[in-house]
Amino acid sequence: MTIDAIDLEVLKASLSGIVQEMQNSLFRTGFSTIVRESQDASCALMNAQGDVVAQHVVLPLHIGAFPACCAAVLAEFGGGLEEGDAFLINHPYQGGSPHAPDICVLTPVFIGGALFGFCGSIAHKGDIGGPVPGSCSGQAREIFNEGLHLPAVRYQRRFTPVTDIERIIAANSRTPELVLGDIRGQLGADRLGEKRLDELAGKYGKDKVLASFLRLFETGEARLRAAIAEWADGRYEAERFVDDDGIDLEKPVRIHVVAEKNGDRLHFDFSDSADQTRGPANIRPPLVQAACAYALIAMIDPHMYVSSGLLRAFSIAAREGSVLNPRFPAPVNTYNPTVHALVDALFAALAPTVPTKVRADGSGSRSIIIGGRSTYTGQGYVQYEIIAGGGGARPGKDGASATTVNQSNARIAPIEIIESEFPTRLVRFELIADSGGPGRYRGGLGVRREYLNLADARFSIRSMKHVIPPHGMEGGRDGRPGDIWINPDSDRAKRLPTRYADYPLQAGDVFRLDTPGGGGYGDPLERPAERVAADVREGFVSPAAAERAYGVVLTADGRDIDEAATKQKRVMLRESGASSKRDLGENCEGS
Repeated sequence: MTIDAIDLEVLKASLSGIVQEMQNSLFRTGFSTIVRESQDASCALMNAQGDVVAQHVVLPLHIGAFPACCAAVLAEFGGGLEEGDAFLINHPYQGGSPHAPDICVLTPVFIGGALFGFCGSIAHKGDIGGPVPGSCSGQAREIFNEGLHLPAVRYQRRFTPVTDIERIIAANSRTPELVLGDIRGQLGADRLGEKRLDELAGKYGKDKVLASFLRLFETGEARLRAAIAEWADGRYEAERFVDDDGIDLEKPVRIHVVAEKNGDRLHFDFSDSADQTRGPANIRPPLVQAACAYALIAMIDPHMYVSSGLLRAFSIAAREGSVLNPRFPAPVNTYNPTVHALVDALFAALAPTVPTKVRADGSGSRSIIIGGRSTYTGQGYVQYEIIAGGGGARPGKDGASATTVNQSNARIAPIEIIESEFPTRLVRFELIADSGGPGRYRGGLGVRREYLNLADARFSIRSMKHVIPPHGMEGGRDGRPGDIWINPDSDRAKRLPTRYADYPLQAGDVFRLDTPGGGGYGDPLERPAERVAADVREGFVSPAAAERAYGVVLTADGRDIDEAATKQKRVMLRESGASSKRDLGENCEGS
């Protein structure tokens, strides 16, 4: 059946609206702060083959996760799907979940007695078992250290719950009520999507809606290919490194990409990336594919409609046994730092093709996980927080401060919520001066978040860029690396690695997390002195850093620019920099 352009646009907007409504339902019914406040979840609509036909982006990686999860359900139950069924899956190898805490709930949609598609939601769970609260051990050596894994299992049959599944999940979680509450919220969001799809098919006809699915795939692929065709043919290469894998702490993990572009064809080869890691830094190919799609969307059109058609516009190669295509049962639970390094490498490799869309590296991602027994309720709790940092600077614009970057869109939980639900107090939550990388455009600032722990608990962190800082670009300097300290500024001070699991916190202990600042873009000496002075007045840059990095000298009261001293300082810094480059060149040539 053919479909005209007007009907296609109406149906496209309707499908996107259904997904938005599903997500609003999920976030408003969330039991955990992870879903309710941080919004670490997303929804999607799929066709009968499991291809994504609509995903209103919250977490871009799920464009790769949903089809893989649907494929697992179809492989196991494809001949026996019925109306009113619901399925759970969180297995990273048998499905597409990034890690086991990301449980996917899928419901098949039947219209006219035939399978029409799937409604799906993926949401992070605070705890699904394993050796540490939060189930995200930075020292896991296999996925069996990462909590309960569910292959594709039936959760409801003809709208009737399979109660044994909930009993198994509850028995494996430190916070069963929250986990089951969130799963039921996901199911409710899926059922809402079913209802809206049925209404849409009733209004426009089943055949026309199915025709729109095919056209959305075709137009998505064509949109990407047309943009790629405008880029210069060539071979583009870049790499980034993850601090470590949580086990081999002195060994950075290499993420290397070669992008080969010919006409409207684009191929990403990751074969020279590191071997799979002993620690949980590995990611599976569905996430690699999704990361590539995210980078292309960001560089071509951030408002592009998202469907599986985009995945058809490029190809990838990830060597089996590598960190981007590990062999079972390699651990994967702290996957996000690797994805961020992958995205940063993609942006760096493709920078020559779309120079107006490049940016310096941002802060990456991190989360803190604290588990124990609540002094409020007497029950077990898991405090899971996602903490943002500085964004990388771009041509024409400073990086954003205290924001998630790249494929991460989760929110920082409000202080009032954290203090009311968990035995902790926020002592400090502030921007870190001088953390943004100097540049013609300054990197965004990282944040300092300091906690007073009110009860004995077990602490874990999974972070990045504490050793290897966010890189600047086009002469911009690196952002300030992150850090994590227990009882800082005391004789009991202890610095933790980038990833750490199960540190024993005592009541009265303080821990402080500093997140990285974004890299700068362009020569810092080209930043207008007035903007540097404004940064100093706002507290973003210290007077010392203004002079040292930007060559801007302020008057004694710190409010005005000393024009003569600034001119002299910038000349001196430029000559010093040129001299250093000459010396380096002579040394290299002489060797």
